[in-house]
Amino acid sequence: MTTLSADLIGYFAACLTTSAFIPQAWLTWRRKRAEGVSLGMYVILVSGVALWLTYGILLHAWPVIIANLVTLMLALFILWMRLVYK
Repeated sequence: MTTLSADLIGYFAACLTTSAFIPQAWLTWRRKRAEGVSLGMYVILVSGVALWLTYGILLHAWPVIIANLVTLMLALFILWMRLVYK
């Protein structure tokens, strides 16, 4: 497998896993309610995604960097709404 093929798989996987956060962010923002969002889970998730982003930066792995940067922003948005819309 070439590097280009591996990167394409990485970008496709990144699009799928990152976009999975959009419905939760949209629903929470639209309803202005977040009682179903686990605070502990999102604190752990944000920490893990920040570490994955750091890992991607250290390796210069663009699929990892882009996916985790967008995921981090979405997860932080959901976490922020969880704290605001108790």
